[in-house]
Amino acid sequence: MKIYEIKEMNNDELIKRIAEEEKNIVDLRFAHQLKQLTNTTKLNIIRKDIARMKTILKQREMQADQTAGKINIEGVKS
Repeated sequence: MKIYEIKEMNNDELIKRIAEEEKNIVDLRFAHQLKQLTNTTKLNIIRKDIARMKTILKQREMQADQTAGKINIEGVKS
């Protein structure tokens, strides 16, 4: 999944997608342990996609806090 696709999603869609991908990665890990997974790069791709989605969520959260005036530039709560 490309970063621009992730940025187009709203927060609810991202949270839902993260949950789906985490379930998917559990299934892939299980298949990998049973030697049934032929394309093991899917594990890395999904893991990185989850990290990208969580990063975007965190950035949005920090931006919302900063615009609300809760956190100044140094990251100290005022």
